[in-house]
Amino acid sequence: MLRLGRNLSLIRPRGLRSLGASAVRKFSSDSGQKKDDQGFKPEQVEANLENPVSRTMKILGNDMKKIKKFILPKGKTASEDVDNYLERYRREDFQSHCDVLIIGGGGVGSSIAYWLKKRARSGLNVVVVEKDSTYQQASTCLSVGGLRQQFSIVENIQMSLYGADFMRNIKEHLGDDVAVNFTPYGYLMLASEQGAEQLQENSRLQNTLGAKNEILTAARLKERFPWMNTEGIALGCHGLEKEGWFDPWALLTGFKKRAIEYGAHYTEAELVGFEFRPHPDILAEGVNPGEYEGLEKAYLKMKDGEIRDIKFSVVIIATGAQSGEVAKLARIGTGKGMLSVPLPVEPRKRYVYVYQCENDNGPGINTPLTIDPTGTYFRRDGLGGNYLAGKSPLPSEEPPVDNLDVDYSYFDSNVWPNLAKLVPDFEAIKVKSAWAGYYEYNTFDENGIIGPHPYYNNLYIATGFSGHGIQQTPAVGRAISEMIIDGEYRTIDLTRFGFDRILVDQPIFEANIV
Repeated sequence: MLRLGRNLSLIRPRGLRSLGASAVRKFSSDSGQKKDDQGFKPEQVEANLENPVSRTMKILGNDMKKIKKFILPKGKTASEDVDNYLERYRREDFQSHCDVLIIGGGGVGSSIAYWLKKRARSGLNVVVVEKDSTYQQASTCLSVGGLRQQFSIVENIQMSLYGADFMRNIKEHLGDDVAVNFTPYGYLMLASEQGAEQLQENSRLQNTLGAKNEILTAARLKERFPWMNTEGIALGCHGLEKEGWFDPWALLTGFKKRAIEYGAHYTEAELVGFEFRPHPDILAEGVNPGEYEGLEKAYLKMKDGEIRDIKFSVVIIATGAQSGEVAKLARIGTGKGMLSVPLPVEPRKRYVYVYQCENDNGPGINTPLTIDPTGTYFRRDGLGGNYLAGKSPLPSEEPPVDNLDVDYSYFDSNVWPNLAKLVPDFEAIKVKSAWAGYYEYNTFDENGIIGPHPYYNNLYIATGFSGHGIQQTPAVGRAISEMIIDGEYRTIDLTRFGFDRILVDQPIFEANIV
């Protein structure tokens, strides 16, 4: 009998055996047609006497007629039949069994699919479930796309360093046609006297781990960036290499395309439930003997409303801002014992404003993504004189998350005054547009939750990155693939980011969250 207790999860295999699926064909004969003494139809005997080449061509000709009837039946236009064929193909391509089921096809989910298929190819059947193939509200696509190593936690620095390495060699990973348009102008984190010591401490750690940045005094900041008002600024940390911003949509589509090329299956559907299987020989903390149930099957709601099920060996929750709600379908947060502890991930709405400076007198195109002591940030956006800016609200100011409408008054009251103070030329700006997106906000400590769930032996989590997840998608996907295929982390040890820290109430707070 296997026992599960706090900080102890089920034994995991070091590799996975593909479930596979065998195709079964049923053959029937025409009972009313005359056969010879050996049970063959007359035309079959005749065919056996034909020239082998002629017989082969006849078989191919009959097959082509069948294919033509399947693709272009009578009485319908070509366009109608192509649509019907594609829909029929999608339905027949539905995987009723898989080795790994990934719930969420955004940046994190698609990165996991890419890494699993890159390493295992035909050895693992991987299915990705994404409820919106257009990604209109996906956090990945609505991100500003920043990449920095200016964190205070070792694992965050390491993951972002690998993100920079991945971007530098992206064509080797995702192909020659992927252009993420990385802009290498770095980050500039500014600190008041109160935060100066922490900024220096962070910089020393970052450079020790392989980042490259410099600490600048107020005088040097003014010399390097003459557009800046340094009043109230004590120090700045300027990233010299491996920092900047990129196109998140290009990264997502690159992951997805390569994963599909390697054999991953994408299904447009919504997870609506799980099927649980009793395991009477397993004991778990807070669960009566014989009552333990594991995850075995997922129920998906297809676009046409049909409910279909898929059996899996491993399931991964990578649904971004909706991860907390999805976890409840697995009884995480609603069950007994360890299952009474929820996955603390909720959506938070964040605004990004696009504006221009009057007469284009603002900072030049090589300006870093700059963050002032209040958390207000801005950066240039392309060559047209546009800037992006935003600021995370205080807890008491959090906007409702029932839609992605933009509050322009928030810019006037909470963002623009800070911009104008830091950059005097921003006194005269005009907001051109804006958008809103969801943070997958980890209410526990605002850091990613990565790795296996301590109760289920086949459930993994990759979510809760609270605004800095897009830059860490390459490292997170690689890490989850290592846990599934190797049974342990092989590159960056992300054990501290596991769900266990929530069970034992040991948060890991990041000093540089934006």
